[in-house]
Amino acid sequence: MIGDPPQRAHRQLSHADHVPSGQTFPLSLVAQDVADPANIGSLFRLVDALGVRHLYLAGDSITPDNLKVRRAARSAQQTVSWSYHNDSVELVRALKRRNAWVVSLEITNISEDVRLLHLPPNRDVVLVVGAENAGVQQALLDESDRVVHIPMRGMNSSMNLAVAAALAVFEMTRQLTLGSES
Repeated sequence: MIGDPPQRAHRQLSHADHVPSGQTFPLSLVAQDVADPANIGSLFRLVDALGVRHLYLAGDSITPDNLKVRRAARSAQQTVSWSYHNDSVELVRALKRRNAWVVSLEITNISEDVRLLHLPPNRDVVLVVGAENAGVQQALLDESDRVVHIPMRGMNSSMNLAVAAALAVFEMTRQLTLGSES
């Protein structure tokens, strides 16, 4: 048809074809009491892939000195900015003292759909995720400026931690990208 773009064949790109943008967002991730190496490794890959500024491992979260974490992270632990903190509540309080806006990812009686979240302009944002079996502890929910959830349509009321974090981070970086274009 007239006006249709010329047909091009798709060619899958290799790792060598990838050119990192280096773009990061004013967004950090706190993983509280996450002991599953696959989830921690996946969080490292998520932080790398979506331009999250820093990964805070806190409480009982395991660190990249664990071989299973390193395998799951596929070397992302070597390039991602990260740190370990023993006390997740004190960590969040310290971030708030630096004017960070704290969002926890948890289903509560008054949590809101992550897609309805409006991120404040010109502030660092911290997303808190908790252990898959226990979620975000109450003390962190109490410190949060907002609590958001991923809408669940099926029979289960939750999903894998790394998957839920990826969905929330994707939505938050999408909003931050839109905000930077205005």
